[in-house]
Amino acid sequence: MDPIILEKAQVWTSGNFDEETKSRVKEMIKKNPSELTDCFYRILEFGTGGLRGLMGDGTNRMNKYTVGMTTQGLANYVMQMFPGVRHKMAIAYDSRNNSRFFAQITAEVLAANGFTAYLFDDLRPTPELSFAVRQLGCQSGVMITASHNPKEYNGYKAYWDDGAQFIAPHDVNVIKEVEKISSIDQVKWQGNRDNIISIGRKIDEAYLARLKTLSLSPDVIRQQKDLKIVYTPLHGTGRILVPEILKRYGFENIHPVPEQMIADGNFPTVHSPNPEEHSALDMGIKLAEKLNADLVMATDPDADRVGIAVRDNNNRMILLNGNQTAALLFYYVITKWKENGKLTGKQFIVKTIVTSELLKDIAVSFKLKYYDVLTGFKYIADIIKRTEGKEEFIIGGEESYGYLAGDFVRDKDAVIACALIAETLAWTVSRGKSLYDLLLDIYVKYGFYKESLLSITRKGQSGAEEIKQMMIDYRANPPKVINGSKVVRIKDYKFQVEKDLCSGAQTAIQLPTSNVLQFFTEDGSVISIRPSGTEPKIKFYFGVRETLSSRSAYAETENKLNEKLRGIINSLNLK
Repeated sequence: MDPIILEKAQVWTSGNFDEETKSRVKEMIKKNPSELTDCFYRILEFGTGGLRGLMGDGTNRMNKYTVGMTTQGLANYVMQMFPGVRHKMAIAYDSRNNSRFFAQITAEVLAANGFTAYLFDDLRPTPELSFAVRQLGCQSGVMITASHNPKEYNGYKAYWDDGAQFIAPHDVNVIKEVEKISSIDQVKWQGNRDNIISIGRKIDEAYLARLKTLSLSPDVIRQQKDLKIVYTPLHGTGRILVPEILKRYGFENIHPVPEQMIADGNFPTVHSPNPEEHSALDMGIKLAEKLNADLVMATDPDADRVGIAVRDNNNRMILLNGNQTAALLFYYVITKWKENGKLTGKQFIVKTIVTSELLKDIAVSFKLKYYDVLTGFKYIADIIKRTEGKEEFIIGGEESYGYLAGDFVRDKDAVIACALIAETLAWTVSRGKSLYDLLLDIYVKYGFYKESLLSITRKGQSGAEEIKQMMIDYRANPPKVINGSKVVRIKDYKFQVEKDLCSGAQTAIQLPTSNVLQFFTEDGSVISIRPSGTEPKIKFYFGVRETLSSRSAYAETENKLNEKLRGIINSLNLK
């Protein structure tokens, strides 16, 4: 056993750790060295989505000590950055096991540091936490959630005073402050509990009122108010606010999935509470078939992502991926902005670099400015902040089922997205089409884009090293040909350089550094490789395109695209 890891673990067997924790760590030292290594080989760090990990004992686990130490480091940083003011922080949590407990620990540590800690009285969506930070004039905020991860995980998303997750330099600087907390004895655990203020319905009302202002077709909704919509929160935080906003928009035929409206951190009805996974929508689709509903929407536990199912031209419910849903939303919202006379030349959209180029094409066709940003919604929020007062944000999205309209929330928001997806349905039906028809029409107009994602999981310390080596190898020996098509361009976001392999020209990438590689081939395919910042995975994103001559040519063209995707995966020896 690594002596450094053993030394770290032994610290947890004495001192002010509780007796149950001491006993469990001692047992690991005696009987389970491999688990001990995984629990102590590192300190959980902020990635693209904050602090996230398995729950359990140790420096590499989510527990009351790592949460408390992280909160102390965060509090220290906030006090440094905002001297001489009354410090305030908002705290929310989802339905996961221990989420309320971790939220309470966070609030108590903040209160002990003299903060006013605004703690939600019950589970709330992540986007509402982002809203609350701004609404209450806080310097920071914390959301206890592991988003769509399996039940064994929990997490800690930290927000800055603009309601967005940390970006540089704050993300790195907070880590430095947290690392300075080398002992639990440096944490102020108990203070004046009068500093903890319960918040709830008043913030809900302010949030819902702002969401209502985003409706673009209230007259159409009045005509289509009886559209049958099935909704499931997957046992998470969307169970109250999503049905409520749909009702306030004017939809009167909403059918929640009863078994999944129960908040439960064990997520008993799904293998994983991730709307990106087809099985997560099974119960919703089953109810939709029974009711002959027009739309199924499923939000993840903290209600920042949404997956949907729609009816195809054979009246079957089919699942759309994140890029397809984004295409529908972007096309509808931009079209309505134009119809409503709101496009003045100062508006823009934002997408991430691994999200479909179709969104860019839609924006360009409306003469809109577009921004490409790194993976992570915090970079979309950063664009909104940097352009505030000069340009107007319309809509942003990423392929991983996250979308945002309006600028009063600074993170992806499935509550907003659900309302606008339902409104898109109403608008489309009023024009004699289905959402599926609209998607095909978009493909005919702009090209049939198809994307695929392959995630390779490598757990533990050895897995992290393997993922690191994979990126080293791709940089040292990049593929020259992929699926028979020559690689003509490489973007390396770590070294912030774009290389044209035909001319030899190199161009600086004007984005923050990130461990991402992109390969562009002669036939227009795009392959992006990115280690996850929040999970033990390396992700491969594939994008291909073909012209779609007509709706009737959809199946044939899709087969060509699927064959191209399979060829890319095989040529990279990923399966």
